[in-house]
Amino acid sequence: MPHIALPEGLNGIRSAMAFRPEVAQPLSELAEVLLHGPHSLTAGERELIATYVSSLNGCYYCQMSHGAIAAAHLDGNEELVRCVKEDFRRAEISDKLKALLEIAAKVQRGGRNVTAEDAANARRYGATDLEIHDTVLIAAFFCMCNRYVDGLATTQPGDEALYRERGKQVACEGYVSAGKTYQPPAARTR
Repeated sequence: MPHIALPEGLNGIRSAMAFRPEVAQPLSELAEVLLHGPHSLTAGERELIATYVSSLNGCYYCQMSHGAIAAAHLDGNEELVRCVKEDFRRAEISDKLKALLEIAAKVQRGGRNVTAEDAANARRYGATDLEIHDTVLIAAFFCMCNRYVDGLATTQPGDEALYRERGKQVACEGYVSAGKTYQPPAARTR
C-alpha cells in the first residue's frame, strides 16, 4: 500500500507522476532524451542499462518496466534481458556494452566509484564520450527513479503481461507520448 494517497489505476512511477504532474513532463522529457531519442547506442542497449541499474537497486517496477521496453526494442528477447540482469558478463551483448554496464554498476554504488580506468576501458571497446556520459546519467537517473518508486511504496503489479504491453507502447511511442497517461485524476488529493 502506498505511503501517500496516490491516484488509483496507475502503477509505479506513473502514479507518483500523476500525483505531482509538474514533475511528470521534465522527467518524461529526460527519459525521452536518454532512452528513446537518437543516439549511437540503440534504444535497446540504453534500456538494458536502465534495467540493470534498477535490478541492482531491487526496484521491481522499474526493472520489469524497462526490461519489457528493452525486450520490445530487442525483438522480444526477454532471455537477453534476464541474462543481463543475472550476469551481463555472460550475456550475448557487445564488449562495449559490458564495459558501460560496469560503469553503470559503479554509479549505482556511488558516482565516485567510477575511475579513469573504467572510462579508458569503455573507450578501448569503442565507447564514445557521449556514450560514457549518458551511461553515467542513465544510471544516476534510474537510481533516483527507483528510489522515487520504492520510497512511496507505489503499486507494483506482479503480472508480467502488463509490463510487456506497456513496454511495447513506450518502445513504439516514446516517453513523452506514452506519458500522456500521467494526467491527474479529476479529484486529486494531496
